[in-house]
Amino acid sequence: MHALFWLIDSALSLFVWALIIGAIVSLLIAFNVLDTRNRAVWAIADFFHRLTEPALRPIRRFMPNLGGIDVSPVVLILLLQAARILLAEIQYGLLGSSIVR
Repeated sequence: MHALFWLIDSALSLFVWALIIGAIVSLLIAFNVLDTRNRAVWAIADFFHRLTEPALRPIRRFMPNLGGIDVSPVVLILLLQAARILLAEIQYGLLGSSIVR
C-alpha cells in the first residue's frame, strides 16, 4: 500500500515540475530568449505543451482575462500540492489505523 501512495505522490511531483519547466520555456520563448526555429527548442516546447495543456485548458476556461498573463499553471500547481497533502493525510490515516490494531 505504501508503494502505491509513493508512486502517486511521485507522479504528482513530476507533473508539478513539468508545469514549472513548461511555464519557464513558454516565458523564454515569449521574450525571444529561445528561438522556436531551432528544432531542439521547438521539440522541448512542444513536448511540455502537449504534456501540460490538457490539464491547463479547463482552468483557463474559468480564469478571467488578465491581459496576457497566464496564471493557470500557478492555480494547477496549488491544486496539485493540495492533492499531495490530502494524499499524505489519507496515507497517514490508513497506516496509522493499521498500526494501532
